[in-house]
Amino acid sequence: MTTGYTAAQLRAAAADAVRAPSLHNTQPWRFRLVDGGIDLAVDPLRRLPATDPSGWGARIACGAALFHLRLALAVAGTPATVRLRPYPGDPDVVARLVPDVPRRPTPTEQSLHGAVARRFSNRAPFWPDPVPADARWRLGEAARAEQCWLELVIGASAVNAFAEIARSAHRVLERDPAYVSERTRWIRSEPSPDGVPAAAGGPRSEPQDLLPQRGFGGRDRAPGRDYEPEPLVAVLGSTGNTAADQVVAGQALQRVLLTATDAGLAVSMLSQPIEVPGAREALRLSLGRFGTPQMVMRIGFGQPGRTTPRRPVDEVLDLPAVR
Repeated sequence: MTTGYTAAQLRAAAADAVRAPSLHNTQPWRFRLVDGGIDLAVDPLRRLPATDPSGWGARIACGAALFHLRLALAVAGTPATVRLRPYPGDPDVVARLVPDVPRRPTPTEQSLHGAVARRFSNRAPFWPDPVPADARWRLGEAARAEQCWLELVIGASAVNAFAEIARSAHRVLERDPAYVSERTRWIRSEPSPDGVPAAAGGPRSEPQDLLPQRGFGGRDRAPGRDYEPEPLVAVLGSTGNTAADQVVAGQALQRVLLTATDAGLAVSMLSQPIEVPGAREALRLSLGRFGTPQMVMRIGFGQPGRTTPRRPVDEVLDLPAVR
């Protein structure tokens, strides 16, 4: 039985954990080695006060990073037991991981781990090919494996109703100068280890677009490259909406994203309907679901792309001083 994780094990696992997505690619996490365990905490210096005043987005991102940590440790044969929100006096620490009984990784863990380096948010138009039924089933099972639900919005009328909720939320957000200014500060026109590269922002919005796009400074789209008229929209939800529920949802989100990547699918995220409370409730009611929607995804087959940059691992680690 392993007594504790080492700095080398943390560094190796964190190299995968930092590949998790986050609002505006802020990468709001820190990893600490404390008494042989790994503490994952929200980095208070990387909060988004205008976009994410409640901290929901940072906790979702840290939950996604937590799933990567769990996966990396399991594939290395050193799986973890996880305790969420372990310190009542320190709410920024979202999880603590301590060694469990060593074992071989499962085939699913190996497949998902192989998708970590390939996953990226694809904001470009998708091809018209429909997502196969078996892939849709796998995505739902991925959410359920992390104690969350995934609702697929099927049919033109349902997608149009969702699109109206999303566009309404987008309009509310765009009327807030602080929100727009904060987003602009995280757009990167030059190489940077964080933020959203303008080239990865997707093409500029046009009047015929069904779903809203954040203004990340994308280029004009090529003729004939409109977005799909009936996209596959998936809503990820959790049973509750406490801070711990949001961390759980972040883990489910990442399992779904890696499952999609492993299946050859492209995904982009639309969080505007989640960021506006009235829109989130309207979305929940439209789905007829108990619980709380935590993220919306657009899923399909897309052109190849590349992952966005990440900060060096050593910048997000807090290791005990060597004596």
